[in-house]
Amino acid sequence: MKRVNLSDKVITALKSDIASGKLKKGTKIPSEPELMEHYEVGRSTIREAIKTLAISGVLKVQQGSGTFVASKIKDEPLSQRLRRADFEEINTVRSLLEKEIVKLACQNRTDEDISSIQNYLMLRKKAIDSDQTQKCTDADIAFHVSIAKASKNKVLIDLYQNFTAVIRDFFTKRKEMNMAYFSRSHHWHEELALAIVNRDQQAADQLIQTLLNNNY
Repeated sequence: MKRVNLSDKVITALKSDIASGKLKKGTKIPSEPELMEHYEVGRSTIREAIKTLAISGVLKVQQGSGTFVASKIKDEPLSQRLRRADFEEINTVRSLLEKEIVKLACQNRTDEDISSIQNYLMLRKKAIDSDQTQKCTDADIAFHVSIAKASKNKVLIDLYQNFTAVIRDFFTKRKEMNMAYFSRSHHWHEELALAIVNRDQQAADQLIQTLLNNNY
């Protein structure tokens, strides 16, 4: 376990050097002895790190010549890159995430989860009725996050919570059409909540797809 952790540290350090431009694409990285001395680790740790980076396409090992940087690493947050994605790409990722989320929510939801989901659904409806775009945006996102939490899968919850920044940006790009979309889709949100209450995975799956097919 210790060797794996050391390898991870070497991988992180090499990727950081590539992202910063210290090691440029096409250049040869230092030799094994140099890397061993620099990172104060053994040969097996260096080889494991290089192998991992080679498999992922970051490095390229050329027998007899050495190891070279094969690709650039963008030193840019994922959230920033996601904001440049188009609506179709965003919907594709939402579909992958939310279909699994609603399936697990149907299986694992508790009475407390149902209460939270229904509360945000009520707030969403109130915001629509009072024509408050920001409050509706907040309630809509909170509604979907509460479903993610009902899945009880911590990784999916983290992924979805991080993805909400992209969804919020997506809503901003819809601008003046936001309330029309929110209003038109509300009955589907109500049906989705009911499907989760009834543990109806098939209905929940179909409703998520309907929502995503009609949000722009």
